[in-house]
Amino acid sequence: MFVQIITGKRRFGCYHLGMRTAGFVLVGGRSSRMGQDKALLPWRNRTLVENIATKVRDAAGNVSLVGNPERYGAVPMHCLADRRPGLGPLSGIETALLSNCAELNLIVACDLLFLETDCLKSLIQTAIDGSSKCVVARDKAGQLHPLCGVYRSNCLSIVQRALDSGRLKLMEIIQELGAQHVDVKTPIWNVNTPEEWQRCRELANGG
Repeated sequence: MFVQIITGKRRFGCYHLGMRTAGFVLVGGRSSRMGQDKALLPWRNRTLVENIATKVRDAAGNVSLVGNPERYGAVPMHCLADRRPGLGPLSGIETALLSNCAELNLIVACDLLFLETDCLKSLIQTAIDGSSKCVVARDKAGQLHPLCGVYRSNCLSIVQRALDSGRLKLMEIIQELGAQHVDVKTPIWNVNTPEEWQRCRELANGG
């Protein structure tokens, strides 16, 4: 069954639970420490969000942004409006799951600069091969990354209950979901400050 979701002037086609996977990039953060919208920072001849979204699309076969459609109107990708703006990334996860486009939902933050497509494919394959509600990346330091993960559609009720009760900490939610992890070799770095941004640019240039 093919469904078209209409948001503003854009149409988003998805196969209602017919697609095995759907990809989403969360862009709804305030970027208060950065001082500007980090999703729109220039990175490798395009914006940071376009860089990440391309990798998500390559892994999942499709991609949508989750955030404010008016803010990202110039980005050539469909954008789902956050259902509960101001409640952080857990609300973005809820919005992605409510789109009801696939059983497996690859959800990634917009600022994971050095993330590789192979890492995302590995997360998806692990989710396909298993039955865990949630599969997230774990870096070399043993840190779990809830915003680099695959969430099954049946996570929605748990996510919504957490939001309704004001529980917004992602680490607590993925623990409740019984998250499985996938060890990744490449660094998973997010960018929150101008200093971190400068350092990442230096590293990208071989510094």
